[in-house]
Amino acid sequence: MVKRKPAQKTVSTNPPRADEGPLSLPNSDSFPFAHYTSLVGVNCSLLVFVGLFFPQSTTFFGVSNFNTYPSQTTSRDRPQHSFLEPLTASPVWTLAHLCFGAIILQAWWSAWVRHWWIDNNLRGAREDKKMQKQNLEKKKLAQYAKAWMFVLSTSIAFHAILVVLGAPLISHVTQTYLLALFLAVLTVAPPAYTFGPIALSSDSESLIRRLSWTRLFAEFQIHDPIERAIVYPVVGAVLGSWLGVVPIALDWDRPWQAWPLTPAYGALTGYITGSMAALTVSAIKALADEHLRSLKNEQIQDSPLAP
Repeated sequence: MVKRKPAQKTVSTNPPRADEGPLSLPNSDSFPFAHYTSLVGVNCSLLVFVGLFFPQSTTFFGVSNFNTYPSQTTSRDRPQHSFLEPLTASPVWTLAHLCFGAIILQAWWSAWVRHWWIDNNLRGAREDKKMQKQNLEKKKLAQYAKAWMFVLSTSIAFHAILVVLGAPLISHVTQTYLLALFLAVLTVAPPAYTFGPIALSSDSESLIRRLSWTRLFAEFQIHDPIERAIVYPVVGAVLGSWLGVVPIALDWDRPWQAWPLTPAYGALTGYITGSMAALTVSAIKALADEHLRSLKNEQIQDSPLAP
């Protein structure tokens, strides 16, 4: 009898794939964290300047603020600091400066967010990505106009919501609308310019936009640092404005309690806090992913199957 040789097991000499093993990681697109960090710092710093110093800029040129409500600009038991006097003398004047400065900064910031979002979502070969980006760049002006028209329409809706929540209906109409416009600029401008405004059409593009807005701002499902940079500041601005209403009800008789200074500055503070929180969370996640990648590479190098 002829003895058969036992079948030899074939062993693959190829190293394990990156998506195998206990330390596997999902594929993630690159994101310019260094550039993002610097721009977040610049944007937040300029927002602080807009909130604290820009409303006072006209006093340097000899233009004085008109005191609309003299009864709210004096404190019976404690005078306010001289730094706050230009900010509290006329809430309308202060809110107008906040809106003007926020429009400029949010237009600049929204352009960067849209740029990162386009680079992160393009698929295909290099030439295909280049053509897709060129087509999107051609629609930039139209997208820009639609986004700011959506901001204006949203400000009207925000004004109605503020009135429903307790803002004066007949008096202080200008102050209430300026607060609504300020909130719309902070919260709506970046996502509207990045994803496109919400449309009620039945085409697939409009449906995708509505689903994106719902996923981000109703379900809070965030997939990447770009979406986090959009959602966190929005949540911070809304919560900050809501909490900013509380000091108005306190019987302190302070000039800065005039409507709507505290909700406006609460929204500004919340937006800056949300921006820094988004940066912190994204940085922590990036460091954690990098640590897992290094452990995975060490596992592959220590594997006996490694070449």
